[in-house]
Amino acid sequence: MTEAILLVGGKGTRLRPLTVHTPKPMVPAAGVPFLTHQLARARAAGVDHIVLATSYLAEVFEPHFGDGSALGLHLEYVTEKEPLGTGGAIRNVAERLRSGPDEPVLIFNGDILTGLDIRALIDTHESSGADVSLHLTKVTDPRAYGLVPTDDTGRVLAFLEKPQTPEEIVTDQINAGAYVFRRSVIDTIPAGRPVSVERETFPDLLAAGAHLQGMVDSTYWLDLGTPAAFVRGSADLVMGRAPSPAVPGRRGDRLILPTARVAADAKLTGGTVVGEGAFVAEGARVCGSTILPGAVIESDAVVTDSLIGSRARVGERSVLTGAVVGDGAVVGADNELRDGVRVWCDARIPAGAVRFSSDQ
Repeated sequence: MTEAILLVGGKGTRLRPLTVHTPKPMVPAAGVPFLTHQLARARAAGVDHIVLATSYLAEVFEPHFGDGSALGLHLEYVTEKEPLGTGGAIRNVAERLRSGPDEPVLIFNGDILTGLDIRALIDTHESSGADVSLHLTKVTDPRAYGLVPTDDTGRVLAFLEKPQTPEEIVTDQINAGAYVFRRSVIDTIPAGRPVSVERETFPDLLAAGAHLQGMVDSTYWLDLGTPAAFVRGSADLVMGRAPSPAVPGRRGDRLILPTARVAADAKLTGGTVVGEGAFVAEGARVCGSTILPGAVIESDAVVTDSLIGSRARVGERSVLTGAVVGDGAVVGADNELRDGVRVWCDARIPAGAVRFSSDQ
């Protein structure tokens, strides 16, 4: 069995207002906290011991997951007093690991939805004799990412910052946010201060002659850092495009949680999720969206590619496209909210207050 460190300490600022009251890994995707999908996939790959490196709203995790026995795992929790970055967080939990010096430790970020073959990454690490192995994925446009070129055997050659010119794009391979460390390498990370594995640990190891191995796995991969990406990831889980053993229901066009209510003539498509205790009224149309627990979509509203927070309300005939509505907010009737708008928690938008088209 392999043990793992899961980095779940980020503030999720790009996801606000979803993360005002909820840490990013605990925001529901396909009906359960996103972290549930990661834990379930790790367990399916043979991982049995996971240490969660927490920081922001750390008190939320353990009451929900407990000791992990319900998922067939043994979970432990370590909370950073001050943010330590990815490398610092890994080093901060090292004393909770049980592996011997040469044994593998799986490490993954708490905001990546992926179809990575976890066992294949571990097997690659062990067969290559690497000090650290990295999951790499290929992207069509690598300009927004750091590049990781490798040689013919998969050995990492460099870590390159985001390319600024076409000439600097020497590969389409990027760091996909999952690693296997030789246990002893973790102890070389400086303790007690912020450290970035991407900008400090990996380049320093490479400069010191360490063996860093890349494994390209270009199955499903999505960084859930933005609201639009999070909504898409949830829909992809529901429709079966993204793999997870933790989706609480059959894959398909929609997922309705047990205590949710949906009017007979409401139309739910595109991987829409209706959370516990939520209500979708008659004539409403909801496509590719996530309706969190206790939210209400009133009659004839149209909600597309949006995320509606817990206990929020969308009024009659309102049209939302690419919107995020925070917990407890109310969007009155006959409003139009378009791509990128964020309605903050508990805000109130009066009826007909926001429009992009003229009144008919």
